[in-house]
Amino acid sequence: MILDSFFKSVGQLLDRRFISVLLMGIGLTVALLVAFYVGFVRLVAWLIPDGMSLPWVGEITWLDNALSWAGIPIMLILSVILMVPVASAFTGLFLDRIADAVEDRHFPALPPPRHVGVVEGIGDALRFLGVIVAVNLIALVAYLAVPPLAPVLFWAVNGALLGREYAQMVALRRLDGAGAAAFRAKHRGTIFAAGVLMVVPLTIPIVNLLVPILGAATFTHLYHALNARPSRTA
Repeated sequence: MILDSFFKSVGQLLDRRFISVLLMGIGLTVALLVAFYVGFVRLVAWLIPDGMSLPWVGEITWLDNALSWAGIPIMLILSVILMVPVASAFTGLFLDRIADAVEDRHFPALPPPRHVGVVEGIGDALRFLGVIVAVNLIALVAYLAVPPLAPVLFWAVNGALLGREYAQMVALRRLDGAGAAAFRAKHRGTIFAAGVLMVVPLTIPIVNLLVPILGAATFTHLYHALNARPSRTA
């Protein structure tokens, strides 16, 4: 079910609404990466100004050149570190457009979705973005304590977080808050597995630019597939 939802989403990547959101998402991501890179360069230059003399090193005159040459690797590393919160923010901003495109193509008989107010949507996205940042800062201790397991821990922690975020926001298009929470509780295993599927490619530079779109589309398919599945008690 998860892979079927994912491949259906991949098959719709050339949809004009997907492409327009992808272009906006790339612009947003690049702008954030450039801002963080500029901030990083300025911080390093402030901490170690060019011409500064260090014991056993001597006068530092190579810093500007080193930072210039390191620009691309630094941007790639930042893209891996920042893509989870970027994906969360992206979901809050653009999920409705992607979900509308999926439902128009694959579920045309559905009634219009429940309206989620702009303030409510942005508020939920900002709150969850704070949760993602806080949890990852706490998890950083575990990443450093057991480096060989760091990728697995990263995928598990952020898979759970992003899975919850995607499932919540997709469900809220059709259910109220209590209904969305019940949906997540009922399908928590599937939601976690789908969240991990989204997080793993987030650690691959360039590929990770597609993940927020594919995540929103995949969870839209998954929501309707899970709701269409007969209940065990039926």
